[in-house]
This record gives sequence, structure tokens and C-alpha cells, in this order.
Amino acid sequence: MTEIPKLVVDDPWLEPHQAAIERRMTRFSQELTAIEEHSRTLTAYATGHKYAGIHFHAPTQQWTVREWAPQAQAISLIGDFNDWQRETHPLKSLPGGVWELTLPHDALQHGQQVKLHIIGADGSRRDRIPACIRRAVQDPTTHDYSGQIWAPPVPHVWQHHFDPAALGAPLIYESHVGMGGEEARVHTYREFAESVLPRIAKAGYNTVQLMAVQEHPYYGSFGYHVSSFFAPCSRFGTPEDLKFLIDTAHGLGLAVLLDIVHSHAVKNLSEGLNDFDGSGNQYFHDGDRGEHPAWDSKCFDYGRPEVRQFLLSNVRYWLEEFRFDGFRFDGVTSMLYHSRGNKSFGSYDDYFGSDADEDAILYLQLAAKLIQDMKPGAIAIAEDMSGMPGLCRPLTEGGVGFTHRLAMGIPDYWIKLLKHSRDEDWNLDDLWSVLANRRHGEATIAYAESHDQALVGDKTLAFWLMDQEMYWHMAKADPHPVIERGIALHKLIRLVTLVLGGEGWLNFMGNEFGHPEWLDFPREGNGWSYHYCRRQWSLVENPELKYQWLAEFDRELMDFARKTNLLATPPAQVLHIDHGPKILVAERGNFIFVFNFSVSESPFGYPIRVPGLEARELILDTDAPEFGGHNRLDPSIPYPVDADGIMKIYSPSRTGLVFGLSYGSAGPAVRVAAVRGMPSGAERRS
Repeated sequence: MTEIPKLVVDDPWLEPHQAAIERRMTRFSQELTAIEEHSRTLTAYATGHKYAGIHFHAPTQQWTVREWAPQAQAISLIGDFNDWQRETHPLKSLPGGVWELTLPHDALQHGQQVKLHIIGADGSRRDRIPACIRRAVQDPTTHDYSGQIWAPPVPHVWQHHFDPAALGAPLIYESHVGMGGEEARVHTYREFAESVLPRIAKAGYNTVQLMAVQEHPYYGSFGYHVSSFFAPCSRFGTPEDLKFLIDTAHGLGLAVLLDIVHSHAVKNLSEGLNDFDGSGNQYFHDGDRGEHPAWDSKCFDYGRPEVRQFLLSNVRYWLEEFRFDGFRFDGVTSMLYHSRGNKSFGSYDDYFGSDADEDAILYLQLAAKLIQDMKPGAIAIAEDMSGMPGLCRPLTEGGVGFTHRLAMGIPDYWIKLLKHSRDEDWNLDDLWSVLANRRHGEATIAYAESHDQALVGDKTLAFWLMDQEMYWHMAKADPHPVIERGIALHKLIRLVTLVLGGEGWLNFMGNEFGHPEWLDFPREGNGWSYHYCRRQWSLVENPELKYQWLAEFDRELMDFARKTNLLATPPAQVLHIDHGPKILVAERGNFIFVFNFSVSESPFGYPIRVPGLEARELILDTDAPEFGGHNRLDPSIPYPVDADGIMKIYSPSRTGLVFGLSYGSAGPAVRVAAVRGMPSGAERRS
């Protein structure tokens, strides 16, 4: 009798789709067996980038140039080395659609620019960048891109080793190197390493997620229209500079994730892979299926073995050459479905029916295995809004193999709430339902906002809460009701999202301190300005401004999550929802969380039934003065629990409280709050 996949055992509602799940498992197993019979291991199979491309071989003192272009009529190498002559260095055709050229050791040099001149199947003649080029550079005058020979005489020497398996729950700082500085310009890998990474470590995060690393011709695409998949973005520096950044992060105890884009590619003919051999469908699907209507980009043909090998080799390359600790896979929903996910998902039939792209699922399964084979414990996050069952379950259980998925519905919920509802009308049942809604056994990265909410056309949480008042009333000595409300809710929203929302956390750089401006890349509509494409660190460094309060709270929140390993504990359980004073009480990791969303009600002696009879103490309070609060609670006061399991507290309005076991009680205790002085004029209750 065939063993039922654990994915189905754990969720009997999947029984009608057991055959589809088993079919995916079987296809993966068969493909992996075929790969291992041919290449011994999946890791060895993922070496297309070491065969194709431009490489110097020390034993033979020769250069080899290879390119996969099965329908091309002719290919030649052009560049600085031959004055860009298109006939002098032809490649010869080999079996399997590969073209090859061998050159002596002195024919090419580090730093030289090169391209391939390809006569396509359709008779077209185009100068193209090699598909596996390690570096592509843009001419400052013509803005044209060329490949560049990258064989530095002094390569980077790694100084630090990092094991992502020892990381614990990921606390992710989503970052963009180019906008990582305050000046209105593109910043560099080394500047980020030296100036921003220490901020991230000090802020308590343990993971950096780098956007826009794969080369892309249009800066304003945020890195999501990739042209050269193996080339680190040259705007920010050299490949060795990127290695320096990652090495520096590892030295600070930070894991580094690559925001990898395998869901689509740029359409550009001159820079990218589109119509590379003139056949119209080498890397991508032919016709409409190869077009992404929403993103104006090309869609990979995951059913073609050569394309899967190209993408798997890309995964290996970033893990091996740059020592990334995992990936956030962009646009996974678009990959999973023929409809590109442009539909509602109302039943399990939507995940296993004819719309599911089984070729893409096979590729993602192979990628997930490759990641863990190469770096056990590495992080693999899926940007998926569909909620496909098993996406983040192990392959052996019938899953696809990702370690986490993004909780994409949570930031949408917060923005919708702030945009359309008054505080007084917030429904705590809905809030609990949205934040706690995730599949059992599939880890989720929770976040209240990311780069998506910061882009021009939308607003960050801070801007939705405080808007233009941030420009005039952020001095600590300037009390203002809009700012006071905004700061209180900003802290409360981040606390409740972290506690209830998942098994990991993500923040976009600057949002933790309420960065006041949106993101807007240089474009024709803003006069090609970099003014909004930067981060104003000086605001949070200014001791006179309230941004410091938000940053300090976020630092304490990360400290609490990290020291308690809260996000590795089972999901939170709701203990009590009171719609009158808008109080939600939950338990997670043996901590009691009290969230008061009321505009004005601050009940004293409020009874809460808690598990166990041990006394508790206040360990984190969003209302603390160092966080810009009113200091209405005394952290030194113990909270006894009576024989009926009732603990009575004072619950200030718009405040989140965390209670842990008191010192001397059984179990762990973490004191985040310190004994605080009372600011003049502040209400104080115990």
C-alpha cells in the first residue's frame, strides 16, 4: 500500500488532491533520478555557468567561450580585443546547440568589454551579452551595456564563515544598496557594508535581504527586470565589492539573502535573453504564454531542461561564488499558475487544477533541494499570495520545499484599514483572523510593510498615520495629537504583527523609524531626480527628533524576539477579545500579550485569565517614555495570578504590553523594560 503523503495526513481536506500531490512527488523523483544518473548529483548538474560563458583555464592556459543558442545560424565574439570586428573570431557549432571558441591566454584580459554577434534563426543580426556573463557594464555616454571579462588578479579573500542553520528565526532587514545612503545618488556595495550594515546589526536584526543585485538595465525597476542573471549590478561596484559586503555582514553575525528573480526577465533585446538565438522561444515560452501582461516582461519556459539547468546553475552560483545564505524568490505566484495568479483563490481546486504550472513547480522543487544540498539550513522564502498548500513543506512530505512564505495579505490589510477606517471602527475579530491566518506547519514571514508600501503612489505606515504633520511636528518638544496617535499606533501595529503574524519578520530599511518620505526612482516624471531614492539616516541620529523613539522601540522589539526565540514557538493563541475597550489578549511562547487599540479607554484592574498560576512581570511596554510613550505603567510592579488564574492589569489606551514569568518563577524570563523615571505631566498607574 502506498504511504499517504504527510501533507495530506496533516490536512485531510487535501485528500481529493492526493493524486495530484503524488504526481508532483513522482515527477520530481524521476527527474532527480535522471539528473543523478547523468551528473551524479543535483549540485554537479547545476554547473551550466561553469561550462558556458567566458572562462580562463590555468592548466591549458587557454580561454574558452561557450554559448547555448540552438537555433542560431552563426556566432562570433567581438569586443575591445578585436576592435569589435564581427567576422574575425567565429564560434563553432557543437552538438546540443552549444557554440564554442578557444583562445590563447593573451587573447583576452581582465576588464575588457565583449559581446556576441549572433545571426539568428530568423536572419537577424544582433550584438548580445553572453547569457552567463559575470559582469555587465554600461557606457556612461551611450548607456549601452556590454559584457566585461572578470578575472581579477587579486580576488576577494574571505575572512568570515557563517552557518545559516544556527540563525534561528529570521529577522530580516530588506535593503537596497543604491538608496542605502543619504546623498541623492547611487550608493555602493562598500558604502553599504561600512555604513549601513553596522546600523542593521545594532538595530537587532539577524538577516539582510538585498534587492536589485542581479543586473538590470532600468534602475527604476527596483531590480525586478533582470537582464544578466549571473552579473551583480555594476551600478553599485564590482563583484569583489559585493563579496566584501557579504563577508562584512557575516562578520557582524548577519545572514545575507538574495532577492532572486526567476519568475520573469526583461524584454530588452540588447541587454537581456529575449529572442537570444532568433527563434523567438529559446529561454521563454513562445507567443502569448511567453509574455507577462502585467509586468511587460518575458516568462521562462520551465518545461525545457536547458532552462531549468540555467536557473539551477544561477542558484548555485550565488550560493557558491558570493556565499549568500539563501533567497527570497520573487513573483512565485506568477510562476505557479498559467494565469500568473491573476484570479481569486477560493478552494483547493485552484491549486491543483489545470491552471497549476507543473513545470514551474518541478523547477522550484529542484531549486529548493539544491539550496539545502549546498547550504543546509539556508533560507528560501517564497513571495506567494495564493497560499498554495505545501509550498513551504519538505519535499519528502509532498511539499515544494521552501522554508518560508511571505504573509503578503498582512500589509495590504493594514494599509486598507488605515486608508478606509477610523480607529474606533476597527474590528478585532477581523484583525485576529487576518494576522493569525496561515497554514499549519508552513512557516511565514510576517511584516506590516515592505518596499511595496513605500513606493510612490502608496504610503508607508508612518505616512498613512501622520502624513504631512511629520514635516512640522517631529521635534520631541513639540506635542501634537496626530503625531502622538501615529507613533502609538506605529509601535502597536508592529508589535501585534510580529507576535501574531508568523515565524519570521521583515522590515524595509528606514520603516522601523518611520522614514517620512516615499521611494521614487529617477524617471522622466520627476526630472530624473534621486531626491526620493535615498534614506535619511540623519533623522534618526538627531536626538531632538521623535524618530529616535520609534527606532528605539524597534530595537527593543527585535531584542525581545531574538532573545526569547519567540518566532520559533507555536503560533499565538487568542485568550480574550473585548470589543468595548478594544482589547485583544494572546499567548505565545509562555508570554502574555495585551493589545489595547482603544482611542480613549484605559481600564484599571482589568481581569485577564492566563495559563498557569505563576506571577508575571511587565517586560515590554510600547508606552514607555524611551519609546515616546506616557510612562503610565511601573515595570517594577509584579503581577500575581490568583487561584482562578486571573491576573489584573492596567491597560492604557493605544498600548501593547508583554508579560513574562517573574524572576523566581519556573521558566524563562526576559526583562526588556528597565526601571524608568516619570516624565513631568505624564499619567502613571500601577
